[in-house]
Amino acid sequence: MQKVPGSSPDIPRMVLEGSPEAVSSQSLDLRRACPKSSRIYPSPGDSILLTKEPVKYGELIVLGYNGSLPNGDKGRRRSRLALFKRPKPNGVKPDVIHHISTPLVSKALSNKGQHSISYTLSRSHSVIVEYTHDCETDMFQIGRSTESMIDFVVTDTTPGANSAIDGQSAQSTISRFACRVICERNPPYTARIYAAGFDASRNIFLGERAAKWRTPDGLMDGLTTNGVLVMHPNGGFSEDSTPGVWREISVCGNVYALRDSRSAQQRGKLVESESNVLQDGSLIDLCGATLLWRTSEGLLRTPTLQQLEALRQEINAARPQCPVGFSTLAFPSLAQRGVVEKKQPWVYVNCGHVHGFHNWGFRKEKGGLERECPMCRRSGPYVPLWLGCEAGLYLDAGRPTHAFCPCGHVCSAKTVQYWAQIPLPHGTHAFHAACPFCGTWLTGQQGFVRLIFQGPLD
Repeated sequence: MQKVPGSSPDIPRMVLEGSPEAVSSQSLDLRRACPKSSRIYPSPGDSILLTKEPVKYGELIVLGYNGSLPNGDKGRRRSRLALFKRPKPNGVKPDVIHHISTPLVSKALSNKGQHSISYTLSRSHSVIVEYTHDCETDMFQIGRSTESMIDFVVTDTTPGANSAIDGQSAQSTISRFACRVICERNPPYTARIYAAGFDASRNIFLGERAAKWRTPDGLMDGLTTNGVLVMHPNGGFSEDSTPGVWREISVCGNVYALRDSRSAQQRGKLVESESNVLQDGSLIDLCGATLLWRTSEGLLRTPTLQQLEALRQEINAARPQCPVGFSTLAFPSLAQRGVVEKKQPWVYVNCGHVHGFHNWGFRKEKGGLERECPMCRRSGPYVPLWLGCEAGLYLDAGRPTHAFCPCGHVCSAKTVQYWAQIPLPHGTHAFHAACPFCGTWLTGQQGFVRLIFQGPLD
């Protein structure tokens, strides 16, 4: 076999068997051998290893569902997915590049059962990058498709409705094979995001109309139709962090400035100072759904469901009252969602005064959509209050003293202040802050309000 110039003498050049004339002499071998010391399975005698807790890389949380899908989390279709170290590594890495001028040879290469990315430059010229097994990484694929190679099935989020249209939208803008996350199997378990996922034939196909180009080092790269956007917050996921800049991630994991619109043919400028490494609090937008990445270390700093339940019980134990009807108010259990209970607190979102439900104060000049607060006479929406149930969206375990406007989801002050400053992608080029629990666009000067409770008179 002919060796690739400049490569290790032990690494032969890969040539398509039976069609050597179809593969250009420009083929490039990118392989790196796996270290022999890497172990995939523990030996039967390694009882200590077998009793260890599985390594958790992190969790992906879909914004807008407040803890679970409307019909419940089932299998791979759920509101959050924990990524654990696999029993056997399934990661892949670039191996060989083929420059193809014959469509039949291109099809043959794509049907070899090996992972590959095909870049169609013209009807008579394609570039195929073959991938080989990487024993040091695990791969997790995300997309709208329900095929078995997709680990996390994600559908379009309807802002404010806390639902998707029967699992899949007829006009979904999320790609069937949207993106893939590659996690290193050894500490520090770095996770990286890449646009596009491999289909049932283990291929990623970028057609003539897809944005693609040759990189300065002679390799290929490209973007998906609607793009995969990523935002890394400055300072991590904490009360001291500030929003980062939204970027687009390429098929090869490079970082680019945003295109003029999501599906524009011209790519943005390469941002060499940034990477595709996910950090605690990174946001991933798939043009229809936005995911939050939480590291296993970051999740240790978030409240548990038990802590949220304790905070709920603490509020209810204080016996807040409606300042007009004098009835005792109580937040429903975290499991009770969507059905308004008789004692549930309501709020005037423009002032923050908390009441029980009543039927007075309608403003006819506002079409009956606004109410006048009997305490301060300010008019505005009047909505029931709901506790935020998705613990992974909280920045701290502080008391639930604030609510997002206009949806009424309640959480800590630091949490509302953080999310109210995050611009989330919407449509082809718009950005708007939204409630992370239901996806409703925030309104008002701040996007949230401090709740004013009336204590018991006795």
